[in-house]
Amino acid sequence: MSLSAEAVAVHVLDRHESEVVDQALRVVAARAPKDAQILRDLIDQLRQTNALLDNCRALRSPTALGGEARTERTLIDHLVTLDGLSGDLSLPLKATLSRTFLLTKIMFLRGFIKATTACHEDGATHIRALVHDLNEELAQSIYTLLCEELFLALLRKRDIKMSIKRGAADQLISIWDDATIEIDDFAPMLESAWHARNRVTSNYGCLLGASETFRLASEDCNPLVIDFFAREDRSKDEGQAFEEFLFNMTTEELATLRGAMRDAGLTAVSPAWAAQIVGRQLEELEHSREIDPMALYRSYNRRQLAADYRLMSGTPGPRRTAEGYLIVHLLDQEDPGTP
Repeated sequence: MSLSAEAVAVHVLDRHESEVVDQALRVVAARAPKDAQILRDLIDQLRQTNALLDNCRALRSPTALGGEARTERTLIDHLVTLDGLSGDLSLPLKATLSRTFLLTKIMFLRGFIKATTACHEDGATHIRALVHDLNEELAQSIYTLLCEELFLALLRKRDIKMSIKRGAADQLISIWDDATIEIDDFAPMLESAWHARNRVTSNYGCLLGASETFRLASEDCNPLVIDFFAREDRSKDEGQAFEEFLFNMTTEELATLRGAMRDAGLTAVSPAWAAQIVGRQLEELEHSREIDPMALYRSYNRRQLAADYRLMSGTPGPRRTAEGYLIVHLLDQEDPGTP
């Protein structure tokens, strides 16, 4: 069975995704027919989820309910008042379905990676290359999900000015209205940062971050990202948030680690020693030259939860993730005149 436009609607996967998935299905079908059938079932699930999304009204199209007009403007007015405590219950149905579709696509790609990896044979370089391509497609979908969650995080921050929130809400509507949109279509600078970070393993060392920053640059991170966090007038919170990004740790964990280094008289530490001090496994976002986009997703969520807690409790430390500070800067550049 070939995965063609008849098997999966053209608007569900882009051309490159379809080609990679088709190749993977052929490989799995030749070696593990039962696995191939499971993958075909995943294809059907993805198509069905997309059909639900397609049947929803475009969020920018005006409508009315109970005598109340609903327009793009009223939706933005609603979104900028979110406090985050209602979760998906405060979002339009199409937003929830859009998120469900993206999660279904992520699980779909993870299934293909699992089945294709199991077909790996010594010397089968074409299968290794295929797994790599699938992993790259998975990463792009996860980065898209991350960006959606980043915009939602901005909406619930009380220290974000209204023009920034409206810009974030407008971008969310575009994402929810188009299942084919991916991060490179609307936030290429963020994609560049995550793409590079997912290819850098922290060595910790003396915790200055110089080698990690250099490796970010060598992995083609957009230089404007590094310039933003390296500028002379950056705030303390921005600097700490960037440290969190580099080391895959919260500010509190870094403070604990630095205190332990002083007590032990150490000027440099290994990842194993650092993990022992902070009391958890420190995930590598890249291992054996293959990225782990799931680990990057967990890293972002850990840092976002810590930032939300500091804002609610009034404790010191960055109120946003590094990505949050960066996207606020970018949105502010787009509309600098609105209070």
